[in-house]
Amino acid sequence: MTRIVVIDNHGQFTHLEQRALRDLGVETDIVDNETPPEDLDADGLVLSGGPDMDRTGRCADYLDLDVPILGICLGHQLIATELGGRVESGEYGGYADVSVDIVDADDPLVGSLAPETRVWASHADEVVEVPEGFERTAESDVCDVEAMSDTDRDLYGVQWHPEVAHTEEGEAVFENFRDICEQ
Repeated sequence: MTRIVVIDNHGQFTHLEQRALRDLGVETDIVDNETPPEDLDADGLVLSGGPDMDRTGRCADYLDLDVPILGICLGHQLIATELGGRVESGEYGGYADVSVDIVDADDPLVGSLAPETRVWASHADEVVEVPEGFERTAESDVCDVEAMSDTDRDLYGVQWHPEVAHTEEGEAVFENFRDICEQ
């Protein structure tokens, strides 16, 4: 059975990420973000959302593990920051229902979603420049980098929260990530 560990960055929806994976038949646990990388036994990791980049524990160390990683909101921003991208305060601010446009239909994480998909996202902070090796895979009129992927390293990020009911096709994002982890 595929095992995907959710890294807890103290976000309010972390338990929903675990539930979404469990509902797909994935073996999953939530682990603290201070867990040593060598103690993580998983086929993939989800870096959860959270309130503050200063509270991401050892998440940067996890990027060196040889497993697929999906960053959600803060996790997405952490991946960008740690690998040479740039994050800034968003002009839009807090949580909102946003329509994202999928710009890479071949992307293994978000390419299967409808070309225009409604999502629930926070834009207090957002990725404004993707790191080297990444492609921007979704955008909106609120944020230029709603999603990004580095398929060579199996690193993926979404600004939105696929685990909440307000996001259309959120389950598909987790299904696609499970499929990536099973390859």
